[in-house]
Amino acid sequence: MNISKFKKTTLLLFLAAAVSTVSAQITTQQVDSLVNYAMSKFNVAGCAVAVVKDGKIIHNKGYGVTSIETKNPVNEHTQFAIASNSKAFTTAALAILVEEGKINWLDKVKDHIPEFRMYNQYVEDNFNIQDLVTHRSGLGLGMGDLMFFPDGTDFTMDDLLVSFQYFKPESAFRTKWDYDNLLYLVAGELIARKSGMTWEQFIATRILEPLNMDNTYPSLADIKDASNLSASHSTETGTIRVIPTFKEMMNGAAGGIFSNVDDLAQWMLLQLNKGKYGDDLKKQLFSEKNHREMWKIHTVMGVDPNPRYNTHFSGYGLGWFMSDVKGNMKVEHTGGLPGMLSNTVMIPDLNLGVVILTNTSNDGGGLFSSVANAIVDDYLGLDNFDWIDKYAAYFKQRTSGNDEFTKGVWEEVTNADASNIKLNKYVGMYKDNWFGKAEIFKKKRKLWIRFLRSPKLNGELQFYKDNTFAVKWEYQDMNADAFVSFKPDDNGKAQSMTLKGISPNIDFSFDFQDLDLQRIKD
Repeated sequence: MNISKFKKTTLLLFLAAAVSTVSAQITTQQVDSLVNYAMSKFNVAGCAVAVVKDGKIIHNKGYGVTSIETKNPVNEHTQFAIASNSKAFTTAALAILVEEGKINWLDKVKDHIPEFRMYNQYVEDNFNIQDLVTHRSGLGLGMGDLMFFPDGTDFTMDDLLVSFQYFKPESAFRTKWDYDNLLYLVAGELIARKSGMTWEQFIATRILEPLNMDNTYPSLADIKDASNLSASHSTETGTIRVIPTFKEMMNGAAGGIFSNVDDLAQWMLLQLNKGKYGDDLKKQLFSEKNHREMWKIHTVMGVDPNPRYNTHFSGYGLGWFMSDVKGNMKVEHTGGLPGMLSNTVMIPDLNLGVVILTNTSNDGGGLFSSVANAIVDDYLGLDNFDWIDKYAAYFKQRTSGNDEFTKGVWEEVTNADASNIKLNKYVGMYKDNWFGKAEIFKKKRKLWIRFLRSPKLNGELQFYKDNTFAVKWEYQDMNADAFVSFKPDDNGKAQSMTLKGISPNIDFSFDFQDLDLQRIKD
């Protein structure tokens, strides 16, 4: 997730929040200036920023509005969905269970969840707890995310635990990083089984309460007073608009937490203090040993040449990305869900942490990246790199390119000659082994598609070319429109269909390409 709310280039861009070496402390006025300028460049309703340095909160503030409809101001206590920044809470929960002797990091998942299945017997038999949270399963980027994306599906944990046997791996086990959400949900189930409470209850009682993060909630359903809850916004259609808040997944282990910058400042201080907290740092949430385990690279990632930061390594730990910048370690994570994007960046060597929460996709990603980079650069003593202008230019170019491509597709659809298309040869029920049934049916003399287990994925099929149609889903909170291609038999009757996103920048969680839908009946 997800995280909000990426193609490879965009993903790397969002993961990059530059950093690294020594300088004077940034002032609140300087942060204000950065954020206000960024909000003038990006179409973002509101955001909040906190900076911690040397054990103290030196900036903690909200900007803009929680909703363009209510115009209520954002403050440091405004709750946002932090999406995939929830993953580090899940690994911290696992660390606590390790220290209680209820699990070991290298325990086989099947020893704790016997019904867990994977795509081959060797992987299934050897899949350990750390494999759940390190994105090295061999599965492709975002594989299976359609089980909860968009929200409103009816998949259960029982469905999820056996679904992996139907996925086709894209790389050898433990050899390549590919971001995964579903296995974090399995980690959440493991926490529930070993602790005797739900993932949400464990996070609330074992992490949030000790840290006095009393305005942070493991799920949307836990928020009883929503008066300071930010609305979600989208700029997908060109103008900013309020969209529905993303609803619950099977559990929140991959991206379910709602928090605010005031509470997340305490979370960063805990991390920078290696698991210690409290006024005198005599309390310990997890040990320094397990802190090192979480901040150790478990899955190696590639490094793009970047002379500005002189980066040599990059990888994923347990719920965190790690790299080096100007000789300093950088620890970070982003998060994205429809209408919500978040960014956490820490430089342990500088005892520095920055968290930025935004309530608008897609422009929020440009804001959180550029502002975080600028703040960190200041502490590194680096020159002004005009991050905000550079990201604004990049987002404008990307949006323009995407718009031109998708516009071209829909122009072709409009001009396509569908007069000889025999709709009946496509009508019928199709089934994918993990995603279930999809129905192709006629509605007012037009062809429609609907997925039975994901009710938001339904829409009219419009002829594109050959045996390929384009579908504009009724769901438009994110840009997820897709090509639907049929494979006919010798008589021209469709026997199977595949899907592929139309937009080059479609979020990877719309993993339509992983579906293999076979006709099961007319």
